[in-house]
Amino acid sequence: MFIGSRVRELRKAKGLTQQDLADMINVTKVSVCCYEKGTRTPNLDTFVDLINALDTTAAYLLGMDNVVVAENEEDYKVVLPKEDIQIINEIRKNPKLVEYLREDPKRRVEYISKIKNI
Repeated sequence: MFIGSRVRELRKAKGLTQQDLADMINVTKVSVCCYEKGTRTPNLDTFVDLINALDTTAAYLLGMDNVVVAENEEDYKVVLPKEDIQIINEIRKNPKLVEYLREDPKRRVEYISKIKNI
């Protein structure tokens, strides 16, 4: 999944405006804005241009940059986006919520989705 917020983060870190980046990758400023908002996904050629212009990796722009290794199983790896790890860390700050979710994860998530109407 293409993570537009990472394009914005990297662009700003390099001190580029949306127009600067657009000029570097041969698209419009509107396209860059849409990539950052997540309302448009770049085609493969533009994606490669983004990687080069922002000095990053495909894995980072796709949200696959954090490898989590299970405790006792060195061969088992899961790749999680930074944003997912932040969600997990926030949930862990509330032990009662963690316990509630562990009791029946699927049912608990369905319940939360229902009450939030999402």
